[in-house]
Amino acid sequence: MADTVGDYLLRRLREWGVEEVFAYPGDGINGIVTSFGKADNRPRFVQARHEEMAAFTAVGYAKFSGRVGICMATSGPGAIHLLNGLYDAKLDHVPVVAIVGQTARSAMGGSYQQEVDLQTLYKDVASEYLVEVNVAEQLPNALDRAIRTAESRRCPTALIIPADLQEEAYSPPQHAFKQVPSSPPGLVGPRPVPDEADIDAAAEVLNAGTRVAILIGQGARGAAEEVRRIAEITGAGVAKALLGKDVLSDDLPFVTGSIGLLGTRPSYELMRDCDTLLIVGSNFPYAQFLPEFGQARGVQIDHDGKFIGMRYPTEVNLVGDSTATLRALLPKLVKKSDRSWRRTVEKNVASWWATVDREAGVAAKPVNPMAVVSELSRRIPSNAIVTADSGSSTNWYARNLRIHGDIRSSLSGTLATMGPGVPYAIGAKFAHPERPVIALVGDGAMQMNGLAELITIARYRHLWSDPRCVICVFHNNDLNQVTWELRAMGGAPKFEESQNLPDVDYAGFARSLGLGAITVDKPNQLGTAWETALSADKPTVLDVHCDPEVPPIPPHATFEQVKSAAEAVLKGDPNALHLIAQGVKTKIQEFLPGRRD
Repeated sequence: MADTVGDYLLRRLREWGVEEVFAYPGDGINGIVTSFGKADNRPRFVQARHEEMAAFTAVGYAKFSGRVGICMATSGPGAIHLLNGLYDAKLDHVPVVAIVGQTARSAMGGSYQQEVDLQTLYKDVASEYLVEVNVAEQLPNALDRAIRTAESRRCPTALIIPADLQEEAYSPPQHAFKQVPSSPPGLVGPRPVPDEADIDAAAEVLNAGTRVAILIGQGARGAAEEVRRIAEITGAGVAKALLGKDVLSDDLPFVTGSIGLLGTRPSYELMRDCDTLLIVGSNFPYAQFLPEFGQARGVQIDHDGKFIGMRYPTEVNLVGDSTATLRALLPKLVKKSDRSWRRTVEKNVASWWATVDREAGVAAKPVNPMAVVSELSRRIPSNAIVTADSGSSTNWYARNLRIHGDIRSSLSGTLATMGPGVPYAIGAKFAHPERPVIALVGDGAMQMNGLAELITIARYRHLWSDPRCVICVFHNNDLNQVTWELRAMGGAPKFEESQNLPDVDYAGFARSLGLGAITVDKPNQLGTAWETALSADKPTVLDVHCDPEVPPIPPHATFEQVKSAAEAVLKGDPNALHLIAQGVKTKIQEFLPGRRD
């Protein structure tokens, strides 16, 4: 029997080295699903519980593997459900290819069941490359270009394949007019370096500075050693955008940690006091956390010119590969003999980590959420992968988790959507089945979709050589980040109807699936619980009952600001007194070392 279009699609994916397709079935892709069966499930069809989760899993896989992630869904509702995950890929610059079905060509335009104008629907999210395949000869070039574009442009692309075409016999493109061939799979990316005159200009700026700050994002990941060397030569401190949190170890004394509203105090101080700023591979959008305009001379390095000079009025803009550009820059830098700025940065960093430890030790009811991540930091394996969700738990991931060794971590950085923490973890396990994975997830995100994806973990856990996949739930029965945003924006008290969550036994649900399950409702249980979960022989849910009134106070907040917010909350917040007490106890750790309760 001749190969069908669906058969060829899977064969070409195998040639590209694709091992998993994260998907959910439906009759709009029945022809492709049939081909999976004929191909002995190669690549593996990984069934998510929802198409959005399939897309998130593909994003997580791509983030942690460095390879393109493939997701697939049926026509109509399935294609619609992929969108949130694909926008997550677009905004975080992650290579993902979506393969979606469509109504049979004979029914198009007839208001047929599940007929949606997918080209219009996808034209923004897959703006770099979107094509509907309407004849078999079109497929090789379309699929190859979708993958090559996703990899080279670091973006989502999409391939629409009508249902009837999937079942037709495949015929390759010919050496003929109006047919387009394709080359064998493979892509070698360029490593461009700016002109030497521009490198010289950047060196002049950095050499002239006396208080140099470096901001790195995920685009600096391949240049960690070069960033470290430049920081040593210039005496700079290094702050990290959230997507670049895992680029440099927090054990380095000049690494100030995350920047921004979820950032650290030494990063705030670094930007406040510097006179020179080097930005490497970051599109950090919050200009208010960068130096005052005109305060610092700036240099920016990015591989994509459209993101240059957007956030700060940089003086020298270098479009090029971060590693190659920094290597060209290094010989032109002069080591600074005055190390007073570096000593100040290191003193601020040491003081910050001491403060974080004290804040995590503040008594709370029942468990301080800061302690959840601080206790993890003391025990985390050096080859772990950490995923974080969006919510108040993201604050503690950003500030309290200390990166060291080969730890990788990520979250939905730019879209900041709820829900990717658990599917990211699944994608990470498929990317690196030999490494432990930890997801830090709020109970809101867990109820939204994390619970269902525990079923996916239970289904595929036998494929992972290292069985450890720890899902840590910050269980506070509150949509906590929004609650704090309500309080901060004009001092509105918590509105319980929108904010309170139903109480769920997350550990109990995990146990029902055959997963490990640990409930923590006392502070002294936390360390042992992490040790048990991180040494378990199966995926484990850590259900930690946290105090929702421990405030995610920005590190630059003053006592006056905290006092003002507290006065506003007294207007009618249901837990006002406890909230104020926790805020004062937490903030005071910055000023009264050793004070815990």
